[in-house]
Amino acid sequence: MATQDKPAARAGRPMLRHGSTTGGSYIQDHQNYRPSNTDHGIDSIVESTRKSSLNNGSIPNGHHTSSIPSRIKDSGIVHSMSHRNCQPGPDDSEKLVATLFYKAQDPRHPHIHADSLQHPSTDNLPKPTVPSGAAPTVDMRLYPLEPPAPEPEPLDHLYGPYISQICLTYFLQILDELQTPYQRTTSSHRCLDSQTHPRVMEITFSPPPNPEYLTFDELRRHESIWRFEREWNVEVILQKENVFRKHKRLAVFDMDSTLIQQEVIDEIARYVGVEGPVSAITARAMNGELDFSEALRARVALLKGVPADVFERLKSVITITPGARELCKALKRLGFKTAVLSGGFTPLAEWLAGELGLDYAYANHLEISPTTSTLTGHLVPTFPIVDARQKAHLLRTIAAQNGIPLKQVLAIGDGANDLLMMKTAGLGIAVNAKSRVQLEAPTRLNSPSLLDVLYILGFTAEEQDALLTNSNSDSDSDSEPLT
Repeated sequence: MATQDKPAARAGRPMLRHGSTTGGSYIQDHQNYRPSNTDHGIDSIVESTRKSSLNNGSIPNGHHTSSIPSRIKDSGIVHSMSHRNCQPGPDDSEKLVATLFYKAQDPRHPHIHADSLQHPSTDNLPKPTVPSGAAPTVDMRLYPLEPPAPEPEPLDHLYGPYISQICLTYFLQILDELQTPYQRTTSSHRCLDSQTHPRVMEITFSPPPNPEYLTFDELRRHESIWRFEREWNVEVILQKENVFRKHKRLAVFDMDSTLIQQEVIDEIARYVGVEGPVSAITARAMNGELDFSEALRARVALLKGVPADVFERLKSVITITPGARELCKALKRLGFKTAVLSGGFTPLAEWLAGELGLDYAYANHLEISPTTSTLTGHLVPTFPIVDARQKAHLLRTIAAQNGIPLKQVLAIGDGANDLLMMKTAGLGIAVNAKSRVQLEAPTRLNSPSLLDVLYILGFTAEEQDALLTNSNSDSDSDSEPLT
């Protein structure tokens, strides 16, 4: 009677020992960075050829081994070789990349139990809160049925305000547990900003979970990933590893609350004293609670009679988002085409494009009375409203005009009218977005600087510095004239 093969034993849990996230002992402990012992790759072929040649008394070029010294002297040079491309994973499966951001600007603190207080009071019990991106709304008055469950206890205050060894270990364990049926996960990591106390880390792993049990989109929103983010105060951005991940060629941006920190229409409303009604409509529209086009018309109607030169006055109060200038400069140095696709208005969109060196600017056109030089409270009917569909259409059009595949397009926004654009692009990022938008966007990033987008593309801090350094070595002024 034939015996049945026993299923492969599950690998033991990774253990944390001495060393750092870049130390050899740490890599050896996890055994996720070491190639399998199977005979794959050029190293094994060369070694088998060498042994065979020695047994036959010759070497591949035909010379006899008697001409080779019997002993090799140690030169004192230590060199490690690893042919990673020659060591394919199981079934040569695809790879995924997880970029981990530690939210240093938003530290979490351990929950304090009422019994540990010196003077416990039942009058000031902690109020339940909803973290941004965890539910369609963070307003407890609108939260359905019952308050949210308590958040997990934060762990970064115990192990350090950065991506620590134990944080990485915990994440690798989660990936291992998501394999159904079980497959051994092979992974490697890079610290993108600091080798000792990294705030940003890139983890490459394969194989991904079986899509029949857990699709890529489901993995991005898995409860285990969400709980890990809350426990360790990090954000996880998952991407498929391929040549297009780093090599994008077109970047499109929303304007209001993305490239600039204000909502332009709210600033105009503040100028004429109708800020309250306009801002309320804006907030609901950006969170996806109202149809964008209808909300835009309603807000524009409240601006009737505003002097047409209001946009010139607003330029002095508009604040460009930190990191926006640097990000656009770096992308231009990489050869990107750039565009701003705004649900705002043309005068400021074109001004901002000039400030940041963008190639394209599209926005809505406000109708101006030629006799009074004031806003009529209407949009110019000959121009389409730049809503969600129009933004996605403009993205496709600009990409087609420049011969750029959608896989090489990056889209960044913060509102519900940016979701379709973000889902159309190869990589869509909701940056500091509304709570509901974070739930639906392909990826999301909450960061004080837009420059952190370069980490998602795989650029280290040193590479970013090189892109932003003004060097004359590659300028046209230093080149020799042609004769």
